[in-house]
Amino acid sequence: MSKPREEKYQAILDAATEAFAEYGYFSCQVSKIAKLAGVADGTIYLYFKNKEDILVSLFTDRMGQFTEEIRKEIAQCQTTKERLLRIARTHITYMQKNRSLAMVTQIEIRQSDPQIREAISGPLREYFQLIELVLAEGVAKGEMVLSDFKVGRQMFFGTLDAVMSDWVLSKKPRSLNGVENIIFDLMNGAFKIKD
Repeated sequence: MSKPREEKYQAILDAATEAFAEYGYFSCQVSKIAKLAGVADGTIYLYFKNKEDILVSLFTDRMGQFTEEIRKEIAQCQTTKERLLRIARTHITYMQKNRSLAMVTQIEIRQSDPQIREAISGPLREYFQLIELVLAEGVAKGEMVLSDFKVGRQMFFGTLDAVMSDWVLSKKPRSLNGVENIIFDLMNGAFKIKD
């Protein structure tokens, strides 16, 4: 994609994030996205087939950026403890900085039809695999005890997911700074993580 075309594509995704968060996916009209993006309604269809395609593209793009950011962060870590703390911190910080995106991922995508859920499953699976890899490496290095990586990932991600859902649905969102330490303490007890 040329730079101006890529910029417009990203502007539409940014607008869609805000529009879906404000109006809800089902109530949001493509014209609202176009208005927020500062483009004509028809321009949207030069980039996306329909509203479903916008939602899937939004999730795929943003989740890809999110997972890549986590990869970079954990590459700097030496121990499993550091990696899990960094994943939790990056997850929470990223969503706090992108509240509209958090609303879309925690509320709107979960209400979508099975076809949309299937279309967005790839980027989510990639994130799950990254967490499972960190857990498997931790066991292989003797830094933790865990007999089932999938269950471990479900516990870890499920805890992060529940914290973010509560934060998004709260009438008065609070700061989540430091929450990763509480999450880690829970995982530490469950996984017997060594320093």
